[in-house]
Amino acid sequence: MTDGLIARLRRWATPVLDWFQTIGTALGHLWRRSLQLRVIVSTLTLSLIVITILGVVLTGQITDRLLEAKINAAVEEMDRARSTIENELNGVEGANSRQQQLADARSALSSRGGTGQSTGAAGSFYSALAMVGGTPPQEITTDLISEVPQELRRFVQRSQVSYQFTTVADPDGYRGRALIIGSPSAEIATLEIYLIFPLASEESSLSLMRGTMLIGGVVLLVLLAAITALVTRQVVLPIRSAARIAGRFADGRLKERMLVRGEDDMARLAQAFNEMAESLSNQITQLEEFGNLQRRFTSDVSHELRTPLTTVRMAADLIHGSSDDLDPALARSSELLVNELDRFEGLLNDLLEISRHDAGVAELQVESLDVRMCARAAITTVRHLAKDAGVELVVDLPEEPVVAEVDPRRVERVLRNLLANAIDHSEGKPVLIRMRGDADSNAVATVVRDQGVGLRPGEEKLVFNRFWRSDPSRVRRSGGTGLGLSISVEDANLHEGRLEAWGDPGVGASFRLLLPMVRGRKLGPSPLALEPMLRKVPALPEADPEPEVLDTRRDDAADDNEEAAATETGDRES
Repeated sequence: MTDGLIARLRRWATPVLDWFQTIGTALGHLWRRSLQLRVIVSTLTLSLIVITILGVVLTGQITDRLLEAKINAAVEEMDRARSTIENELNGVEGANSRQQQLADARSALSSRGGTGQSTGAAGSFYSALAMVGGTPPQEITTDLISEVPQELRRFVQRSQVSYQFTTVADPDGYRGRALIIGSPSAEIATLEIYLIFPLASEESSLSLMRGTMLIGGVVLLVLLAAITALVTRQVVLPIRSAARIAGRFADGRLKERMLVRGEDDMARLAQAFNEMAESLSNQITQLEEFGNLQRRFTSDVSHELRTPLTTVRMAADLIHGSSDDLDPALARSSELLVNELDRFEGLLNDLLEISRHDAGVAELQVESLDVRMCARAAITTVRHLAKDAGVELVVDLPEEPVVAEVDPRRVERVLRNLLANAIDHSEGKPVLIRMRGDADSNAVATVVRDQGVGLRPGEEKLVFNRFWRSDPSRVRRSGGTGLGLSISVEDANLHEGRLEAWGDPGVGASFRLLLPMVRGRKLGPSPLALEPMLRKVPALPEADPEPEVLDTRRDDAADDNEEAAATETGDRES
């Protein structure tokens, strides 16, 4: 029964809580976005605090003044009442006569008679008398003596004129706050005189004053809110206009400008903004022209150099083909010439590829294929580099095909660049290439990891800059141009994927290529981590299943076949 009730309460409370959460989120969003709202609320809050403090202080001061005037008038009224009562009671003896005389004394104070209510300078009041008389002595009182607090009577019985604020009930049925002032008689030692002054009129005046102040405070807050909204609007509107125009400017609409009105601060802000926008527009235009000129120069130079390079290459190949008949020094020179021409041709190819990306004309030749083929082709291409460096290649590819829609030429080039870069910086330690695919996340990830010099903090971003090298003095075995990783990241972006780097000095570096398996679908999380789980380890983490270790110490015939395959691959790419 209890569980069912709790379940029903939860079902009922959930929509209510969701509604409050939605309202709270909307208000929080509005509060963060609206400067005008924050200024108005802050102004009203501070104004409310000030008005409340002033109202409390003024109410206290007015109340004190009213009560002080009431007390002074009551004291004067007590003096007159005491004289009247003493005159009535002088020369009367006997208990019965005293009782009658007390009634007569009260009647003498009453302007209407019989009720005990009188009117004086302090306003309407009721009288109450008490004295000790008769044989044996006994206390003789009038009706309202029961409303007089005992504490006040003790002060009066010690011959002290005292007063007290308390709640009383009078013969007319009024029950409320009243001022009771008591005084002993100087002529009759056992006589106590009390005057009860109802505070109904004072409370009515105070209520009227509080209501007036409350209404005045509300009206003042409304006026302050209107004034604040009007003032802040004059400031916020130009700021909103500046933000809107700045957003358009950031979107590429470089001709947007603010409207300048008058000569005040906002006008100077608009003028400064326009000057800044004009300066930025000119600089952007100059940079675009310079970039276009640079790209055109790079493309033109690359194309123009191809013709003489082809001629020189043909001559160099002819000389190198006859190197057996040449002097050993000339034969060595022809070999160096061919090698340097190969590097020069690679540089031209890289420059042409960069110029295509810069011009936005690079296109993908997408095929649906097993990405493991691209990895194996890249491994075959760089195997001779690993052999020369004495580096062991650890290959961890899935047993099942990893089919994705990619450009095989570009993916192979990216993996080849990553492997060549890892071999160059591995310090002779093993290099791992691992691939995994996940159809649920629409992602295929390839990680290339080395255990060499690593990257310093911040270099994981710089490593993709053109012509950037972490250590310019390092001897490179791959003959790189400094454009390989730059081209790789452009190829990854062209696939709508990502190329990321991580490194730690002395631990090594790791690069991850993440590509979508199906183009047009959202790329999910990577099935492989970029950073190794254990950084400070002497060996690479073992693969699951057991990775394939490529033995780089092969016979010369196998090496020749691999180099021939690599040459073929390079020809296809160029």
